[in-house]
Amino acid sequence: MSNPTIGVIMNGATGRMGYRQHLVRSILAIREQGGVLLSDGTRVQVEPLLVGRNEATLREIAERHGLEHWTTDLDAALADDRWSIYSDFLVTKARVPAITKAIAAGKHIYTEKPTAESYADAVEIARLADARGIKHGVVHDKLYLPGLRKLKRLIDSGFFGRILSVRGEFGYWVFEGDWQDAQRPSWNYRKQDGGGIIVDMFPHWNYVLENLFGRVESVYAQAVTHIPARVDERGEGYDATADDAAYAVFQLEGGITAQLNSSWAVRVDRPELLEFQVDGTLGSAVVGLFGAKVQPRVATPRPTWNPDLPDTHDYSGDWQELPTNEVFENGFKTQWEDFLRYVVGDGEHPYDFWAGARGLQLAEEGLRSSETGRRIDLTAPDSGSPVILPHDLTTAGA
Repeated sequence: MSNPTIGVIMNGATGRMGYRQHLVRSILAIREQGGVLLSDGTRVQVEPLLVGRNEATLREIAERHGLEHWTTDLDAALADDRWSIYSDFLVTKARVPAITKAIAAGKHIYTEKPTAESYADAVEIARLADARGIKHGVVHDKLYLPGLRKLKRLIDSGFFGRILSVRGEFGYWVFEGDWQDAQRPSWNYRKQDGGGIIVDMFPHWNYVLENLFGRVESVYAQAVTHIPARVDERGEGYDATADDAAYAVFQLEGGITAQLNSSWAVRVDRPELLEFQVDGTLGSAVVGLFGAKVQPRVATPRPTWNPDLPDTHDYSGDWQELPTNEVFENGFKTQWEDFLRYVVGDGEHPYDFWAGARGLQLAEEGLRSSETGRRIDLTAPDSGSPVILPHDLTTAGA
């Protein structure tokens, strides 16, 4: 008997992330392996429907990968019962209107983050989705990185003892666009277009911190625009109105302090573009996207501060690299598989719209902290308030 198939609307699949990570490395890779393996040994296959604004681009991508279905008409796609999942990889400012339509159509939804431009909108779509009874998920790709999965193992094993602190460094130099093309789209640097490193990265930091260490209870942040003028994709200069660096301290439940620097204006002197150091009473670890090394308490050296003499000790040599005892697949693909299993009732997927809303809350409060110079305490989003559905949501897709 042939495998059952789930139809997936992929809105924004022609964009950088939508095409590379979600279409090619996730959905097409899942198709090529014969679908998603379920706990009972059966498989469920996926069929994508590409949605976008540019007909020529959609046709070219479909022909390149031998795909049958593509359209520029989102409303028609949402009205078609063949497609049970709506996935969204649009720019942030276009996301809420499209997701609201998908909720009205009764589609299960999987989306990139941030889920909205504001915390209030993120909470609203979470409440509407729950009231409609659909399943929803938000990309949490960093949790699926090999380095962070090794870190999770260390935490679960009790390696650290009592965790004291987390220090994170993320970033790289993004060229200004004049003498070398920028590696990021210009809208990232315009606040009016939804740009800024806090809006981009704090939702990531929220789910990493809360899933590995504990809920974020407060934030103190400083947002900076280090490069005030840049050149866009057309070679035209523009004012960079959004923050390109953020320096933040987070207090987590359990008394853990996390300090994370995020910057698109920093030159890299570390093995990977993202690196965390976790210190505990029984040991420490340094992890990146892939690598992980540890230093247990019993093997910790005894440095002595003496500014009058050069220090010849090789501190890097005191760390032990963790072995890779498991083959880790692409994190985007792995999370897609988890969400597809969740949709067919074969597992859980805690990374939902409420998780996305908490990420938006941290971003907004981080910006408010920077504007006011104060530490901001966070409260949990209220998911228990009654929802009054608009008329079109009570009838559509019934």
